[in-house]
Amino acid sequence: MKVLVVGPSDTGSRGGMAQVIGGIREDEFLNREFHIDIHPSYIDGSLAVRLGYSAWRYAKFLACYRRYDLFHIHMAERGSTFRKYLYLLAAKKAGKRVIVHIHGAEYLTFYDSLGKAGKRIVDRLFHQADLVLALSEHWKRELESRFHIDTIRILHNGVDLASLQTAVTDVGEHPDSFLMLGRMGGRKGTYDLIDAVEVAARENPRLKVCIAGDGETETVRALVAKKGLGQNITVLGWIDKEEKLERLRNASTVVLPSYYEGLPLSILEGMAAGKAILSTTVGAIPEVVDEENGILIRPGDVKALAKGLLYCSSDKERLKAMSENNRQKAKNDFSTSRMYRQLADYYRQVME
Repeated sequence: MKVLVVGPSDTGSRGGMAQVIGGIREDEFLNREFHIDIHPSYIDGSLAVRLGYSAWRYAKFLACYRRYDLFHIHMAERGSTFRKYLYLLAAKKAGKRVIVHIHGAEYLTFYDSLGKAGKRIVDRLFHQADLVLALSEHWKRELESRFHIDTIRILHNGVDLASLQTAVTDVGEHPDSFLMLGRMGGRKGTYDLIDAVEVAARENPRLKVCIAGDGETETVRALVAKKGLGQNITVLGWIDKEEKLERLRNASTVVLPSYYEGLPLSILEGMAAGKAILSTTVGAIPEVVDEENGILIRPGDVKALAKGLLYCSSDKERLKAMSENNRQKAKNDFSTSRMYRQLADYYRQVME
């Protein structure tokens, strides 16, 4: 079976979708059973660069797509949806099978905000897909309630456990150290975290929070400086794999106070690295994090976030228990090997 995976470049763009696609490219199990090619449809850059690249890649797609049996299309909200609809239309017109894989954290909000014409396009997309992959049970229910289809299945994100083993440390040795990974900005709760550190540091001035990623980096740095929190908060840009492992190694807890999420890879990576989790009750996070392996708060609750920081830094035994529970849960439920074997089953089912 020849499979074409369509989505953002795993070398020219950042984020969870690109990371998942890179994993598909490299997974030996999938590539033994299927002939898999990767078709990058998007790269990061200026608007002109993104539009020019996307148009060029769609033209390349039209020149080669008939040789493939199955298309695995990775899709997020906004422009990603409308671009990918063109890919789906071409594939379905040629009688091909298509799997649509939904990633965007704000996808449901995006759909609900569309006008009638936009919703009609997205409705047609979902109804023409042979299979739709959702990141969690919560997302599956929400998508079913909007599109009234029975072709939605769950595919949890996974992480490479072996690649994160060097980040496993005794969390009791650095209870005051926290790490936030991902795009900085309001949606991710970055500014809430800064406000919470300002509150918590009055009680525990030893608190150290590292924020790493892209997005509103300079704005975040300016706010940290304005509040005089330079001793407590380090703001990095995008970091590579080796530095991410180093930062995880020196943290006890991964923090993600987001307002919208799917199933964030940063939380799964934190779990696999044996860290406690401090996050919010959004998306699929409550399906992954409970009182056994972390702390959940409502998005925007700065007081509860500050309390969570202080709790994690003050109870070493609880930290160690959450660390062990997370490593076990990641191994049992969220490994890439488990994810890609499930994906292989979906490939087979669609082609039957």
